[in-house]
Amino acid sequence: MASVPAPKDQWYVVHVLSGQEMKVKENIRRRIDSEEMSDLVYKVLVPTERVSEVKGGRKTETNRKFFPGYIIINMHLLDENNRLVDQTWYFIRETPGVINFAGTKDRPVPMSNSEVESMLAQIKEREDSVKPAIQFETGDTVTVADGPFEGQTGIIAEINEDKGELMVSVNIFGRETLVPLEYWQVERG
Repeated sequence: MASVPAPKDQWYVVHVLSGQEMKVKENIRRRIDSEEMSDLVYKVLVPTERVSEVKGGRKTETNRKFFPGYIIINMHLLDENNRLVDQTWYFIRETPGVINFAGTKDRPVPMSNSEVESMLAQIKEREDSVKPAIQFETGDTVTVADGPFEGQTGIIAEINEDKGELMVSVNIFGRETLVPLEYWQVERG
């Protein structure tokens, strides 16, 4: 039985130095232009999500990588006979900060179509929303850090992750009352 030829463009996971993902991505993009590799390397992604957190009493939003230490590259790495395309292989391997391709040591494994579709859907979903940096669970004790109930301790009764909102049971005038608070308004108690 004859082997199925590899498609010209496939997605690969590349292991890079942790914390250097954006730098490696930019290096590859610059080298694509200077070494005229745009016919072999098509797209470089560092999937990130926006995260909200409180630092120094202020709510801030930052970008956080959701595959730290890895970048995703769409490129022509295997020819029609499933042999490595040396020019692409060495181009990526010789980029400063690149450790190796994900897969076996000498044979990169392309992502399956379902993995690519799932990854691209995650990227699209996460770019349109802000996720809280701290995850809470029902029953956690928290201290209110902002608003009219600042300084009070309460227990999380409900969590609405889509809105980034918590229903916290706090003691008001001797009665337990549910108060809606955003994630950034509370700290672990």
